[in-house]
Amino acid sequence: MRSSKISRKTSETDIQLFLNLDDCSRGQISSGSGFLDHMLNLFQVHGGFHLDLTCKGDTEVDMHHSMEDIAIVLGQALVECLGDKKGIERYGFYFVPMDEALSRVCIDFSNRIGFVWNVKLPAATAGGIEASMFEHFFKSLCENARMNLHVELFYGNDNHHCLESIFKAFARAVAMAVAPSRNVKGVPSSKGVL
Repeated sequence: MRSSKISRKTSETDIQLFLNLDDCSRGQISSGSGFLDHMLNLFQVHGGFHLDLTCKGDTEVDMHHSMEDIAIVLGQALVECLGDKKGIERYGFYFVPMDEALSRVCIDFSNRIGFVWNVKLPAATAGGIEASMFEHFFKSLCENARMNLHVELFYGNDNHHCLESIFKAFARAVAMAVAPSRNVKGVPSSKGVL
């Protein structure tokens, strides 16, 4: 089983996270925001993963520290789950329509960090969270998962639908990238290492 249990405690947050890439039973998620809980639940459901998460953060300030630290820990968990990445597909991409919104997410678990956020959300907030925090969330996740991550929103006029499309596309792209490769038995790189 490819799984990881990570704790992170700072003066701003106290996080416990468990991720299992090979278990599709649903875990319990408590991030401090009902909207972020919903998005992370979409990640586990549409990725076919098990995610347990508890975050106690300084939400009386805002969601910045909690979202950033959750992204850091989730990225670290992905690295731990994948190890040397032997036998995985490595690349994943997915388009997801959600009512009037359409997004695409492309991933390379290359151990090289690259982040592109081509997203213009139509409103300033989503679920009480500043819209700009979602770019910061995915950037922090990308950096800590040591992945190449491209996120594009083609169109959409409702922030909830736009972000739901993005989180579902991210989940499906991760699931594709971490799936066992049919063609490569070792490390999926001509260099022999990632």
